[in-house]
Amino acid sequence: MSAVLAIAWVALKRFMRDRSNVFFVLVFPIGLILIFGLSFGGESESRVGLVTGDGEIAGRIAAAVESSAGVAVVRVEDEPTLRARVERGELVAGLVVPADLVANLQEGEAAEVTFLATQGGAAGSLRFVLAAALGSVTERLRAAVFAASRTDDPVEVTLREVDELATAARSGGVTGEWLGESMFGDDVGTFDVSAGSQLVLFMFLTGVTSSAALIQSRRLGVSKRTLAAPVGSLQVVLGEALGFLGVSVFQGLYIVAATAVLFGVDWGDPLGVAVLLVVFACVSAATGMLFGALFRNDQQAIGVSIFAGLGLAALGGAMVPLELFGDGMRAAARAIPHSWAVDGFALLLRHGASVVDVLPHVGVLAAFTVLLFALAAWRFRVTLLRS
Repeated sequence: MSAVLAIAWVALKRFMRDRSNVFFVLVFPIGLILIFGLSFGGESESRVGLVTGDGEIAGRIAAAVESSAGVAVVRVEDEPTLRARVERGELVAGLVVPADLVANLQEGEAAEVTFLATQGGAAGSLRFVLAAALGSVTERLRAAVFAASRTDDPVEVTLREVDELATAARSGGVTGEWLGESMFGDDVGTFDVSAGSQLVLFMFLTGVTSSAALIQSRRLGVSKRTLAAPVGSLQVVLGEALGFLGVSVFQGLYIVAATAVLFGVDWGDPLGVAVLLVVFACVSAATGMLFGALFRNDQQAIGVSIFAGLGLAALGGAMVPLELFGDGMRAAARAIPHSWAVDGFALLLRHGASVVDVLPHVGVLAAFTVLLFALAAWRFRVTLLRS
């Protein structure tokens, strides 16, 4: 066993000696989780410029826009200034409410509101958000204008009467009830959806790209010199596999700890997370061993490893949540170990599951590990003895 641990320690040092590996193990995963977290469910607000006149109507429109979710309103003096700030990118979009809005409505003319935005980005969705905010005001405003045309009262007076009637009409009340379960679970945080899937993605990528270090060791004669010592080929295989496993487990624990501290991710049952993390690290290490035994040079292994790692991650739900897959895609994803790990972490992160609930996932991943490691050990032993 001491020989196995010594070989594993040498494999770890060889892997960490490459500074690019340190970047992809420690820095890149956290950056990508940050990007995905902000893209899916971020809480940032879009700055929208607003030009309105004075008076009660303008105040109501401004209040409706300011109450819109995800919108931070910036008051601007006039339309040219607003247009310039939108073009410079200081504001995501702008809204110009004409000063003669009420007068146009009273004369039966269309009241035009100007929306300013650049192409792309969040401007498209903001257009509908702002339109909904304006609609909530203009519904009562049109009723008030109609009443004013029949009574000769000022629009401001009839608008207050419309408010009183609308308030009285709410006495019946409306209640709502959610049926079924939420797709992503209740009280899901900004980074909870992306943390588990990115953990699976990077653990597997690190495991399979480690195959390059194994190939370099074989080509440089390190493995051959190891066999010259009183060490059997099985001990060499186990030592290399243990080194791969150490890297994957370390990266998994690092991502869990970093996301919990930096982004407030609650991973759920610690025992369930630990068991699932270790068994998927075994899958990653076994796959890396298999790739290292199959390919002859490290460049070829790196290229295929990245392609296979990203492809399997996409099919296994580590890039797009499994909840968005159709029935056929979900069934096909079950042939990929990623889907079992992603689904298990989703249960722990977003549905309050315990280690007992993820035991089926652990069992399937353990079966993948045994199969992949058996193939890797056989092929690596053949290659090692042949060299």
